[in-house]
Amino acid sequence: MKRPLSRLEFEIAWRYLRSRRGSRLLSFITVIAIGGIVVGVSALIVIIGVMNGLQTDLREKILVGSPDIRVLAYGEDLRIPEWKQLLETVKKKKGVVAAAPFVLTQALMRKDPGSYFEGVSVAGIAPKGDGGPEVTTIRDHAKEGDFRFASSDGKHRGAVIGKLLADRMSASIGSKLVLITSVGSQVSAVTGFAVPVPRTLEFEVTGVFETGMYEYDNQYVYVNLPAAQELAGLDTSVTGIEVRATSRAEAPAIAEAMHLDFPYHTVDWHEQNSSLFKALSLEKLGMSVILSLIVIVAAFNIVSTLTMVVRDKTREIGILKAMGLPSASVRRIFLAQGLVIGVVGTGLGLAIGLVVGLAISRWHLIALDPQVYFIDHLPVQMQLLDIVLIVVLGVIVATVATLHPAIQASRLYPIEAIRGE
Repeated sequence: MKRPLSRLEFEIAWRYLRSRRGSRLLSFITVIAIGGIVVGVSALIVIIGVMNGLQTDLREKILVGSPDIRVLAYGEDLRIPEWKQLLETVKKKKGVVAAAPFVLTQALMRKDPGSYFEGVSVAGIAPKGDGGPEVTTIRDHAKEGDFRFASSDGKHRGAVIGKLLADRMSASIGSKLVLITSVGSQVSAVTGFAVPVPRTLEFEVTGVFETGMYEYDNQYVYVNLPAAQELAGLDTSVTGIEVRATSRAEAPAIAEAMHLDFPYHTVDWHEQNSSLFKALSLEKLGMSVILSLIVIVAAFNIVSTLTMVVRDKTREIGILKAMGLPSASVRRIFLAQGLVIGVVGTGLGLAIGLVVGLAISRWHLIALDPQVYFIDHLPVQMQLLDIVLIVVLGVIVATVATLHPAIQASRLYPIEAIRGE
């Protein structure tokens, strides 16, 4: 078993780290070596925190109106006629907390006769407070009005639209909207070609929601489920079943374990947005590798620093070995220097990285264009495992960097070291 660092060895190591002429301050080359570790560790912590924040924030915003799992049907019409029986089957599956039918379709929307049309996505869901399960949290994001879809004519022809869409259309509570969809085609007697058959329904704005997710706030219109079925020409069918799982992390496993009969299949939240999350994961990995090079460069700086110390202290090392200091103690002296540089640099880098990351997250110091990035500020989320790995990396790299100069110093012969000076 190797002997731990003695007080004498630590005192000598600390003396070599300090400036000359009896100063208690660290030498300039030691400060430079520590600075390299500080920059590398702090940059790693901030950037990894930003990547974690982007993944989490985007996931939460995407899943505001998107469920953990969707049950869909194969086929060209993409509809489920016997959805009530399927709904009961899905509810009995392990890991399913809530399930409800939904309708998704595309439509053209206008506010006033003669005004321009706007392409929108129409989602049909159960109204808030009907006693049914709420699979997503979209109903909690109503900025004005609510999701009861209670229109003034008593027909539940209310529509809740995104904040950006409402601003662009100059729509407010009580405004009338016209939605137009194509529910089929018929052959024209004049041209002999099939032409789409439009379906027009009038809705009343009963609510405005704001999620912070540009796609939802700019394009989505929520209506009552029966109204969406009529608008999409589905009769009593639905587009699919949306499911809330016990947790989002377990959703892929729960979806795979459902084993629904053909023609039904499941799509979890990660599959629905796989391209985005794969890109973010790859970017996080790339940034980690690139920024790790800063720590490696700092390690070379430590090697050069301690090599300079060895050359500068050759005479003193020779005298110490002539007085009986063993080679193992000399190695421990220089390993202690590298350990001090690594621990101090990593500690300062950790503190700076955490402070900068928390400041960016709390005060939204870096603003983003939501039309491009889906979010309005740069989020930062610190994860304990990432921080521990970065701290361990910083200390290990600094310690390993001392091996060569430590071995070089321990191999000095006392007589040659003194004579060489």
